[in-house]
Amino acid sequence: MAPKRRAASASKAGGKKVKEEPETPKPKDAFTSAKEALLAAGPEIKGKKKVDEYCPLSSSAEVYEDYGCMLNQTNIGQNNNKFYNIQVIKENNKYYTWNRWGRVGESGQSKLNSFDKLETALKDFEKKFKDKTKNNWNDRTNFVSHSGKYTLIEVDGEQDAEVKVDSVDGKAARVPKNVQPCTLDKDTQKLITLIFSNDMFKEAMECMDLDIKKMPLGKLSKMQIAKGFEVLEEIEGVMDQRNAGERLEELSSKFFTIIPHNFGRRTPPTISSKEIVEKKKEMLMVLADIELAQTLKSETEKAQEKTIETVPHPVDQDYTSLKCRLTLMDKDTEMFKIITKYLTVTADGYRKPKIVNVWEVDRETEGQRFSENDNLENRRLLWHGTSIAVVAAILKSGLRIMPHSGGRVGSGIYFASENSKSADYVRTSKNTGVMFLSEVALGKEHTITKDNYKLVKAPAGSDSVVARGEVEPDPSKDIVITLEGKEVVVPQGKPIKQPQFSKSYFSNSEYLIYKESQCRLRYLLELNMR
Repeated sequence: MAPKRRAASASKAGGKKVKEEPETPKPKDAFTSAKEALLAAGPEIKGKKKVDEYCPLSSSAEVYEDYGCMLNQTNIGQNNNKFYNIQVIKENNKYYTWNRWGRVGESGQSKLNSFDKLETALKDFEKKFKDKTKNNWNDRTNFVSHSGKYTLIEVDGEQDAEVKVDSVDGKAARVPKNVQPCTLDKDTQKLITLIFSNDMFKEAMECMDLDIKKMPLGKLSKMQIAKGFEVLEEIEGVMDQRNAGERLEELSSKFFTIIPHNFGRRTPPTISSKEIVEKKKEMLMVLADIELAQTLKSETEKAQEKTIETVPHPVDQDYTSLKCRLTLMDKDTEMFKIITKYLTVTADGYRKPKIVNVWEVDRETEGQRFSENDNLENRRLLWHGTSIAVVAAILKSGLRIMPHSGGRVGSGIYFASENSKSADYVRTSKNTGVMFLSEVALGKEHTITKDNYKLVKAPAGSDSVVARGEVEPDPSKDIVITLEGKEVVVPQGKPIKQPQFSKSYFSNSEYLIYKESQCRLRYLLELNMR
């Protein structure tokens, strides 16, 4: 492939008349949209509840039917951030109720009650549930939260108090003897192992104050995560009101009750700014994507349990579950050199990521979807940084627009022409980060220089929105590559001042599309982010 030099200006929509989009139907309420989007991401992980690991009978007993629950209560004004765990446990013909309570992040106190009859144990459980929540256990599907009481936390599958660790002292877990050798090359095998690593998920959640090793809950259900989004939207709704302090404290307490955080002995903070709200939304989206990855992982584990002579290697099965072909790129190729230069000239002067490996990405069916935009010209290869904890979900489902996602340029998919801009959104694991380069069909651009949080689509007659920054990679250095017959612009120059945008509210340009079909993942970069 011989790249061509690019003139200073990007190609337009070829002078073709652009059809106006039909009127957007009335949107659903935010909670309904969030719930539907989360539930559409994949099936919930279901399984039998496990006896709490702190119970002395954890290795020999089992939870009776579904008689087990996680309760939580946060009250910022009183510095309350506490949990209550209740279970009915059966061991042989003996029944018990197990109660453990305390501050989130601590093991707390506990009590084991013994009963000769099942009916007595169930009554004890139901009485405790009613005392703590003011709800009847039999009516829990219509649970109502009450002030000063605990709230029921919905979890999926086996209620482990922690995410299992993959290895001991950094060594890979033992592979069963009936497993075939891995068919992937060593670098791809290492990547797949990393993006499905429970150690990595644990590290990512701890960085968000979610200490899953000690926190009294298993995996939050999609519904529970959706409720978290609902509260954040309530917070946004009152943030600009006068004397909103008390209401914000109340809603923040409600959020931390629904999404338990480990603050240690610190008083839980009030969510009082749009920046904090956006960080919490990002956190919930990460949790939702971790849940999706865990679903894929569970499918692999179930396959390994099949009683057949041989099964594919678990890393091969994880890779297959993505339905995405990853092809390791030869470092001597022209494209590898182009990508390396693109990163080098647009990276931050203080923190220059170093490329470890690059893969070509081909998601199943994404090419067909992307072809819907064959009429759109003005295509660019643009950066997208993210948390390593969501890479598996992105490879599986693509870059998505969630109803509750947003930012300075509204609810769309964000890209950048400078690596330094997207690198700000990279969350690493042991200094390893992942970034994507996507082919983005921008078509006719609509330029803005001020924030517009309300955008949910490109203005009529436009296909994309570009928030022009004060600097941009030198357009005269742009080159053009050809991807499947389409010309795609790739910046190769250092960022330079753009006098016409000297008063822009944006330091670096941000490129927005509001249709998922307008982008296609092309390359995945494994980076050393030291």
